Amino acid sequence: MAGPRLLPWATEDGRPCYLSTDGKGYISTLADSIETVQLDMGQDLLEYARGALAPGAKAQSTVEYRWLACRLTEALSDALRVAQSRGERIPEPQQEAAEEGELANAGPLDGNGEG
Repeated sequence: MAGPRLLPWATEDGRPCYLSTDGKGYISTLADSIETVQLDMGQDLLEYARGALAPGAKAQSTVEYRWLACRLTEALSDALRVAQSRGERIPEPQQEAAEEGELANAGPLDGNGEG
Protein backbone atom coordinates (compact mmCIF):
# COMPACT_ATOMS: atom_id res chain seq x y z
CA MET A 1 0.00 0.00 0.00
CA ALA A 2 1.36 3.40 -0.96
CA GLY A 3 0.64 6.27 1.43
CA PRO A 4 -1.67 6.61 4.41
CA ARG A 5 -5.06 4.90 4.68
CA LEU A 6 -8.24 6.99 4.79
CA LEU A 7 -10.19 5.89 7.85
CA PRO A 8 -14.00 5.52 7.91
CA TRP A 9 -14.42 8.30 10.45
CA ALA A 10 -13.58 11.99 10.59
CA THR A 11 -12.29 14.41 13.20
CA GLU A 12 -14.73 16.36 15.36
CA ASP A 13 -14.56 19.24 12.89
CA GLY A 14 -15.23 16.96 9.90
CA ARG A 15 -11.69 16.62 8.53
CA PRO A 16 -10.64 13.18 7.24
CA CYS A 17 -8.48 10.90 9.40
CA TYR A 18 -5.57 8.96 7.95
CA LEU A 19 -3.47 6.11 9.31
CA SER A 20 0.05 5.13 8.33
CA THR A 21 -0.12 1.33 8.40
CA ASP A 22 0.83 -1.95 6.83
CA GLY A 23 -2.84 -2.95 7.05
CA LYS A 24 -2.36 -5.48 9.85
CA GLY A 25 -2.65 -3.49 13.08
CA TYR A 26 -5.49 -3.00 15.54
CA ILE A 27 -6.68 0.31 14.06
CA SER A 28 -6.68 -1.15 10.53
CA THR A 29 -8.74 -4.11 11.71
CA LEU A 30 -11.12 -1.77 13.54
CA ALA A 31 -11.45 0.39 10.41
CA ASP A 32 -12.19 -2.72 8.31
CA SER A 33 -14.92 -3.72 10.76
CA ILE A 34 -16.46 -0.25 10.79
CA GLU A 35 -16.45 -0.13 6.98
CA THR A 36 -18.28 -3.45 6.91
CA VAL A 37 -20.89 -2.20 9.39
CA GLN A 38 -21.33 1.05 7.41
CA LEU A 39 -21.87 -0.81 4.14
CA ASP A 40 -24.26 -3.30 5.77
CA MET A 41 -26.27 -0.47 7.32
CA GLY A 42 -26.38 1.29 3.96
CA GLN A 43 -27.69 -1.89 2.33
CA ASP A 44 -30.40 -2.23 4.99
CA LEU A 45 -31.37 1.42 4.57
CA LEU A 46 -31.53 1.05 0.79
CA GLU A 47 -33.88 -1.93 1.15
CA TYR A 48 -36.06 0.11 3.51
CA ALA A 49 -36.11 3.06 1.09
CA ARG A 50 -37.03 0.84 -1.85
CA GLY A 51 -39.97 -0.51 0.15
CA ALA A 52 -41.06 2.95 1.27
CA LEU A 53 -40.93 4.28 -2.30
CA ALA A 54 -42.38 1.24 -4.06
CA PRO A 55 -45.61 1.61 -6.02
CA GLY A 56 -48.53 1.00 -3.69
CA ALA A 57 -46.51 1.65 -0.52
CA LYS A 58 -48.20 3.65 2.23
CA ALA A 59 -47.41 7.34 1.84
CA GLN A 60 -45.13 8.76 4.51
CA SER A 61 -45.19 12.18 6.12
CA THR A 62 -42.83 14.93 5.01
CA VAL A 63 -40.85 14.45 8.21
CA GLU A 64 -40.44 10.72 7.50
CA TYR A 65 -39.30 11.35 3.93
CA ARG A 66 -36.85 13.97 5.18
CA TRP A 67 -35.53 11.50 7.76
CA LEU A 68 -35.08 8.91 5.00
CA ALA A 69 -33.31 11.42 2.75
CA CYS A 70 -30.93 12.39 5.58
CA ARG A 71 -30.10 8.76 6.40
CA LEU A 72 -29.58 7.93 2.70
CA THR A 73 -27.25 10.92 2.41
CA GLU A 74 -25.24 9.70 5.41
CA ALA A 75 -25.08 6.16 3.99
CA LEU A 76 -23.95 7.45 0.59
CA SER A 77 -21.24 9.56 2.25
CA ASP A 78 -20.03 6.51 4.17
CA ALA A 79 -20.03 4.33 1.03
CA LEU A 80 -18.10 6.94 -0.96
CA ARG A 81 -15.50 7.24 1.82
CA VAL A 82 -15.10 3.43 1.89
CA ALA A 83 -14.75 3.37 -1.91
CA GLN A 84 -12.15 6.14 -1.82
CA SER A 85 -10.20 4.45 0.96
CA ARG A 86 -10.21 1.08 -0.76
CA GLY A 87 -9.46 2.60 -4.14
CA GLU A 88 -6.41 4.37 -2.76
CA ARG A 89 -5.12 1.00 -1.50
CA ILE A 90 -5.32 -0.76 -4.88
CA PRO A 91 -1.77 -1.13 -6.18
CA GLU A 92 -0.89 0.35 -9.55
CA PRO A 93 -0.63 -2.38 -12.24
CA GLN A 94 3.11 -1.70 -12.72
CA GLN A 95 3.74 -1.86 -8.96
CA GLU A 96 1.76 -5.09 -8.62
CA ALA A 97 3.63 -6.70 -11.54
CA ALA A 98 6.98 -5.66 -10.06
CA GLU A 99 6.06 -7.17 -6.68
CA GLU A 100 4.96 -10.41 -8.36
CA GLY A 101 8.26 -10.48 -10.30
CA GLU A 102 10.21 -10.04 -7.07
CA LEU A 103 8.40 -13.00 -5.53
CA ALA A 104 8.99 -15.17 -8.61
CA ASN A 105 12.73 -14.38 -8.54
CA ALA A 106 13.12 -15.06 -4.81
CA GLY A 107 14.94 -18.20 -3.77
CA PRO A 108 13.29 -20.78 -1.51
CA LEU A 109 15.56 -20.14 1.49
CA ASP A 110 16.77 -16.59 1.69
CA GLY A 111 14.49 -14.66 -0.66
CA ASN A 112 17.22 -13.51 -3.02
CA GLY A 113 17.67 -16.53 -5.26
CA GLU A 114 20.96 -17.59 -3.69
CA GLY A 115 19.46 -20.63 -1.80
